[in-house]
Amino acid sequence: MSSRAFRVFSALLLAVSGGLAGAADFTGPDSCKGCHPEAYDAWMKSKHARATETLAEGQKKDARCLSCHAPDQAEQQLAAVTCETCHGGGQYYSPSYVMKDPELARLVGLVDPSEKQCRTCHDASSPSLRPFDFKEALKAIDHWSAERARKQQTRADAAPSTPAPATAKK
Repeated sequence: MSSRAFRVFSALLLAVSGGLAGAADFTGPDSCKGCHPEAYDAWMKSKHARATETLAEGQKKDARCLSCHAPDQAEQQLAAVTCETCHGGGQYYSPSYVMKDPELARLVGLVDPSEKQCRTCHDASSPSLRPFDFKEALKAIDHWSAERARKQQTRADAAPSTPAPATAKK
């Protein structure tokens, strides 16, 4: 069995034995920070990280408010909109060997957020005064550009330099 096939099989076995990948346990945003420091920093500066701060004391106990402002509070013990709120519980996709294989990571639970997913909270019934513009909202939560730039620079730095052409001997 090839190494990749073994990794896929192992991850699937782990996911099935622990329940559906979509029901994976949350690992918390600090577990993302080690490998995704730029994304973590962008999240910390975002309104999502401080989502419950906009609520009045009574609203902080209202399930209707918390369903968007702290949707994973019961699982994460964290009152905010976190990485896993949008990307799914990371128990099965967070190991580095899984994250290095995007297909495997998605197979075991990593979610690529969509406009539909965002609109579960950012919809016409939300008390927000502004209409939700998905494309503009993506710009406001960009936490991938800095990380991609760092990874490209790391790859460029690690690439072997091209050797000088050999000179012909006489």
